Amino acid sequence: MTYDAIVLAGGAARRLGGADKPALSVGGRALLDRVLDACADAADTVVVGGPRPTARPVRWTREEPPGGGPLAALAAGLRHTTADLVLVLSADLPFLDRETVRALRRAATGEGAPAEGPVTDGPMADGALLRDADGRDQPLVAAYRAESLRRELALLATEHGGLTGLPLRALTAELELTRVSAAEPLASFDCDTWDDLAAARARIREHGTVLDEWITAVKNELGIDVAVDTKTLLDLARDAAHGVARPAAPLTTFLVGYAAAHAEATGADPAEAVAEASRKAAELALRWAAEAEADSAHETGSG
Repeated sequence: MTYDAIVLAGGAARRLGGADKPALSVGGRALLDRVLDACADAADTVVVGGPRPTARPVRWTREEPPGGGPLAALAAGLRHTTADLVLVLSADLPFLDRETVRALRRAATGEGAPAEGPVTDGPMADGALLRDADGRDQPLVAAYRAESLRRELALLATEHGGLTGLPLRALTAELELTRVSAAEPLASFDCDTWDDLAAARARIREHGTVLDEWITAVKNELGIDVAVDTKTLLDLARDAAHGVARPAAPLTTFLVGYAAAHAEATGADPAEAVAEASRKAAELALRWAAEAEADSAHETGSG
């Protein structure tokens, strides 16, 4: 099922001193752009908040009056959607990933989840929301049936004379929702304070994840989406550095990328093109190293 995405980006950020939270960066990328990347395959994306530059095109809107709270913002965004399924996200989720979004969509449409992937429980009904590692529901990391949202928001507006100031629980209490546990434990981590922001920035620089985070950031910055075989490229860089000269490592990987892009332009699979170019360059570097070793052995024997 196709889906639309609504990203709520208009909060006051009081615990951040009123800073423009969606524009704050983690890993060199704005929080909003990181969220937009997680829902890049949405048919339409509506951001509720003040317009700002983003890494991909979105539709902008605001609740009236601005600052009317999450339900007023959600209703404003919903008016610009047409899909039967709507993904609803806050704009401050640095670790939200595409797999979590897929799991929410599957659960909301009754498709379930793979055995190795995120776990769901509960009946198919009005949608699905994320349950974090501490067992707390996250209604701003959720996929809802648009018809259910429109129905309940209209009832709440009638009952309360409007949606301004109403909390999210006023909506979710009226919906039958499936709970989803994400494979990524930090998928719902949000940046409400400066300490949260510092923790997120430190997390992406941890040894075990820094290369994946960096590669993702570079791909987004360059506007490309290609599978990266990190081990193959690192092995190539090592062979070029040891077999030729240290500066050959970055130059060789650049040339491999250029060759792969050229091959893709002629119809080759980009991942296979990278692998083939890497193989050829690595073999060349090893031949260079072998020649150097042979010459060294000859000089030693002559001496």
